[in-house]
Amino acid sequence: MTVSNQINPGMTISLSGNIYRVESSVKVTVAKGVPFIKTKLKNLITEEVIEKNFKVDQAVEEVALAEKNLEFLYMEGKDYLFLDIDGLDQVIVPSDVVSDKVNYLKEGIKLKALFYGEMIFSVELPQFLELMVMKTESPSNKVAVSSSGKYAILETGAKIEVPLFIESGDIIKVDTQNNEYIQRV
Repeated sequence: MTVSNQINPGMTISLSGNIYRVESSVKVTVAKGVPFIKTKLKNLITEEVIEKNFKVDQAVEEVALAEKNLEFLYMEGKDYLFLDIDGLDQVIVPSDVVSDKVNYLKEGIKLKALFYGEMIFSVELPQFLELMVMKTESPSNKVAVSSSGKYAILETGAKIEVPLFIESGDIIKVDTQNNEYIQRV
């Protein structure tokens, strides 16, 4: 058990049956009144950010999340099937946890996942992936003059802006965090 004075950004705590990551924590002292700890907490399931105040020295339950390395196998119904690389167990990840990261999933992609017990909270793609361009959209003359790019659809279904010289069949390096083209490989 941790006390509220020890709450730091990055910690994971449990409140009312929900798991939260501490985004910020500040001790507030008022001229006439009792000091308190003001925090911003991000719900790891809904990603909703809330503000919560704690009394000084109030007991808080700190939670340890386990990090596992997973490899994407295939989609199963509406969920995604992964292989736990270390334990060689199959793990089903709900589609709401994968969310928009599905744009970069293909067989064999390795990622990190955070677990609390058997419940998975989040998946994190590698920052850079090398993917094949399946199709490029021809820029119109008006677009070509005002910008130096066109849109490409990658083998995973992601659609990103690429330079004009990129063609179908090219392998490109993509920043998965910012959805940006980095370079041709």
